[in-house]
Amino acid sequence: MNIGHFPPPKRRGLITHGVIILVLTIITVISFIDLTRSDVGPIFLIALLALIASFVPIPFFAYRMYSLWRADYHLDRDSLAINWGLRVEDISLTDIEFVRSVDDLTTPLKLPSLPIPGGLLGTRRHPDLGMVEFLASDTKKLLLIATAKRVFVISPDRPVEFTQTFARATELGSLTPTESKSVYPSFVVTQAWQNGVVRYLWLTALFLNLGLFIWASLIIPSTPFVALGPQFLGSKLEVVPSSQLIIFPLASLLLSVIGWIAGLYFYRWEKERVLAFIVWGSSMLTGLLFLLAVLFIITTPV
Repeated sequence: MNIGHFPPPKRRGLITHGVIILVLTIITVISFIDLTRSDVGPIFLIALLALIASFVPIPFFAYRMYSLWRADYHLDRDSLAINWGLRVEDISLTDIEFVRSVDDLTTPLKLPSLPIPGGLLGTRRHPDLGMVEFLASDTKKLLLIATAKRVFVISPDRPVEFTQTFARATELGSLTPTESKSVYPSFVVTQAWQNGVVRYLWLTALFLNLGLFIWASLIIPSTPFVALGPQFLGSKLEVVPSSQLIIFPLASLLLSVIGWIAGLYFYRWEKERVLAFIVWGSSMLTGLLFLLAVLFIITTPV
């Protein structure tokens, strides 16, 4: 009996997400270069908006790409485990009412929002099934997993073999019945937020970045030039338009977002949580260092 892993199709989804991230990264880099070379005005504002609009979705698609890369459906005689990034659904086989193809429905099931290849994620309400949660990657291989609480939609690469294996597993019966459990990405954030030290680190990093953005936005219109660049003893100060100060809050924000996500990754395991605190503490320290850098620049006479 072939009980084991039935991962979803990944190749097409990984390529799609990789292309999207690459395009957004190129737009971000080009916008950043234009931003640092422009004086305050319409071009500066357009470059800033383009930079924000292209950078903000990158962590979203990067997480989706990571989730697809780690995605798996593991079936044995006791349970069906659905792993999709930080989302984990462990269903006892005795709680599963049926497994069937989406094509068997008399009323078609609508796909979730943003149904790009490799990322069929989200919920939909169906008139016959009620609330349906998608944890799938391929619209051509969708299977329904019905439980008393909710219906899940998955897409194993070998759906027929998966269905046959499930039927044989239920015939043999469970060896050690397990309890069903659900883990959501928001659970990790909520769990971390309950820790006082984590709240302090997060809020401090947030306020440092907000303060840096506000400070830079006040300096740029009132100060035409600042000393920025490598300075050597006895050489003339190299001055640049003050608009280039926007580099500091943007770089600080980028590092803070990366650090926040990396910290959440480590926080999931008790033995790795010290790494999460180190990463979040480093993000807070980085924001402080950027503030000091801006202070040093604007106090340097030009």
